[in-house]
Amino acid sequence: MKINIPLLALALGAFGIGLTEFSPMGMLPIIANDLAVSIPTAGLLISAYAFGVLIGAPVMTLLFANMSRRNLLLLSMGIFTLGNLISAMADSYNVLLLGRIITSFNHGAFFGVGAVVAMSIVPAEKRASAVAAMFSGLTIATIGGVPLAAYIGEVIGWRPAFFAMAVIGLVTMFALRMSLPPLVNEQKADVRNELRVLSKGPVLVALLLTVVSASAMFTVFTYIVPILQDETQASTVFVTSMLVLYGVGLALGNYLGGRFADRSLDLTLISSLVAVIVLLGIFAVAVSSKMIVAPLIFLWGIASFALVPPLQSLVVQEAKEAPNLASAMNIGAFNLGNALGALLGAGVINTGFGLASVPLAGAGTAMLGLIMVLLFRRGRLQRRQQALNNCTQS
Repeated sequence: MKINIPLLALALGAFGIGLTEFSPMGMLPIIANDLAVSIPTAGLLISAYAFGVLIGAPVMTLLFANMSRRNLLLLSMGIFTLGNLISAMADSYNVLLLGRIITSFNHGAFFGVGAVVAMSIVPAEKRASAVAAMFSGLTIATIGGVPLAAYIGEVIGWRPAFFAMAVIGLVTMFALRMSLPPLVNEQKADVRNELRVLSKGPVLVALLLTVVSASAMFTVFTYIVPILQDETQASTVFVTSMLVLYGVGLALGNYLGGRFADRSLDLTLISSLVAVIVLLGIFAVAVSSKMIVAPLIFLWGIASFALVPPLQSLVVQEAKEAPNLASAMNIGAFNLGNALGALLGAGVINTGFGLASVPLAGAGTAMLGLIMVLLFRRGRLQRRQQALNNCTQS
């Protein structure tokens, strides 16, 4: 699919947000040491961001439901820029925590509304690919931006990395303003209808599936740097290389997930979750071997992010009567999974199982996701068969 200019602008915004979401994971030991807190406590900076996304997604979407889509995207990036400036100037853990929470409030509105906009400007059969195109900015951030931020944090400190993210926010606001049409709402949003659709059983199950799938990823990715440093005995160069390799895997998984989901959402989800389970299981056993860890991290990246386009498309598909709030809530659900994954990983570490056991916790969460997909698929097929039988009888 040819990527058009509006999709490129959305991808640029996704790049900035992906960078600010994921880069603290690469700087976790540095931040913890500088602010005199433990690794699990520093990991709460990631959980706080994720919970902020969960709250900010519905609040921003509902409060500004009748704002033009372009202005809402610009507002979200303004919040992004302010939060990163506060983080960059933080002189304590609490101030940094505040900056992360403020930054998080932009996330759900941008990705939620942006995904709906992306899907609206392409043919119906290319919607998952359009979502993947927008999310390509996020995967590019993991390939180059996150390892670069980790390197900057290692060499000159973590604060300059947050200043750089604030600059990216300003550039993104300019790009969005110049590249996107106004996207004024032709009809007033019906908040009650949005909330009513959100309460539908299939929509709630789809959102819960996103929570579980994301948790499987972030249980491990949140602590990937200390895992590689302590269990693999990896150097800074190797750790940075693995972050880049993981980012390349995410980008490839995002592309493949969009392409295959246009053909079959269910099979894409099932195969990706099976792959995550197997790869994390092997990772837990072979974590001490650099030769095995490297290809595992790459393949794990592919499998992890192949889930994102089909999950986003599934939620919008199930909530087609009111897609904006559902789409934003799915981003919130993804970040709730982020937070729960970080907490699960911290729990595994704090209870004495050690860093090497964290991948097993991620594999177990992915197994739960697989069971949910299979049950959801069976229920949907039964509903379709029942509807077909009703039509035949009438």
